[in-house]
Amino acid sequence: MKKTIFAILTIALLLPGAKMSAQGKYGADSAECIKYLSYYSEYYKQKNYDEALPNWRKAYKLCPPTASQNLFIHGSTLLKQVISKTKDAEAQRAIIDSLMNLYDIRAQYYPNNKVTSLNNKGQDMYNYIKDNPQRLYDTYQNIIGELKEATRPQLFLFRLNSAIDLFQAGKLNAEDVINAYQTSMETLKNATTESEAEAEQLEKVKTDIESLFITSKVASCDNLIALFTPRFESDPNNLELVNNIVRMMSITDDCTGNDLYLNAVTNMYKLDPSYNSAYFLFRLNSSRGNVAEAIRYMEEAINYPESDAATDGEYNYELAVFCSKNGQNAKAYAAAQKALELNPTFAGKAYFLMGTIWGSTNCGGNEIERRAPYWVAVDFLQKAKNADPSLTEDANKLIGSYSAYYPQTAEAFMYDLTNGQSYTVSCGGMRATTTVRTQK
Repeated sequence: MKKTIFAILTIALLLPGAKMSAQGKYGADSAECIKYLSYYSEYYKQKNYDEALPNWRKAYKLCPPTASQNLFIHGSTLLKQVISKTKDAEAQRAIIDSLMNLYDIRAQYYPNNKVTSLNNKGQDMYNYIKDNPQRLYDTYQNIIGELKEATRPQLFLFRLNSAIDLFQAGKLNAEDVINAYQTSMETLKNATTESEAEAEQLEKVKTDIESLFITSKVASCDNLIALFTPRFESDPNNLELVNNIVRMMSITDDCTGNDLYLNAVTNMYKLDPSYNSAYFLFRLNSSRGNVAEAIRYMEEAINYPESDAATDGEYNYELAVFCSKNGQNAKAYAAAQKALELNPTFAGKAYFLMGTIWGSTNCGGNEIERRAPYWVAVDFLQKAKNADPSLTEDANKLIGSYSAYYPQTAEAFMYDLTNGQSYTVSCGGMRATTTVRTQK
């Protein structure tokens, strides 16, 4: 094993100065080059990597890089085998360096496969280099700068992770980390995929990048205000800048109540009226207690034809919650119904919300008319449990509470009503059909 390690360590010295030859594809000693290419290839095909390794080293030493691309493809596999068996940390680092050089030389001499080579290098940097965030960050910066949208999505996540490590060590400032996050998301927005599995992986990486950035707490609201205020003041009509400010401040805790956010959102809406900018104005006005304005902008966002059904479903549910909290029960009920219609994944939450809306509605009229909304409330809470079992405990508590307000059997009898009878409730701009229930 010591001889093997020694042999591999010599590769680290050889790789940067790999021999060039003007004497043909196989170099000055073409016969020896071809011989060792053949020797190692036979062992490699048999997956006898221990025997392939010394012959591969001989071929690598004798042959120019242009002799065979397999020298680099197979060589990376052989070196990774040795890395996994090497326990000495210094020796392992030297082999890892050799592996990285293989990727660089392959990218240089086989440009048609540069994307694959550099992406593989980036992946193996993450696999093998655990204690050098500066090297990781610098390498990922170079790879991403070279490959752009062709960069493997995971490498953007690895770069952000190394940037955060450097920030926490005081070696990188917040602006650099923010830029790493923003450029990652912008580049991945333009990335293409060739299969459904790749598309799903891309979305997962984007989610992971956003989650990592948010949990890192690098972008405090104070940092963002200090970073973006002078930029905004010097170029307030730069739509790209305005979009960045709004997006960054929207995902940062407690960062939508300041003047910079107000001005950026307002300019976004002026420069590019859209469902997205209307939605941000809803967020802004709702955080400031401007109920009528918030509702107006959310309804405008929902009515934009560019927004899809899933987005409109989310917006309707958010509008329903907002209206419910602000005493707009009829609007809340209608929005919750629309959310359920557009996006069935909201069924449990929408039914639960509709139940609480009816349960909190005060209706005038006789004894039955005042109590009938509780029947409707319980109907929706039962539906909420069926749609989303995780809501069962909370729904049961409210059902128990609302059931206490059912009329007595004698009271219902006085109005010619019996258990199970159909009954239509109309109150506060809302209408629903339910069944009569009395206290047992």
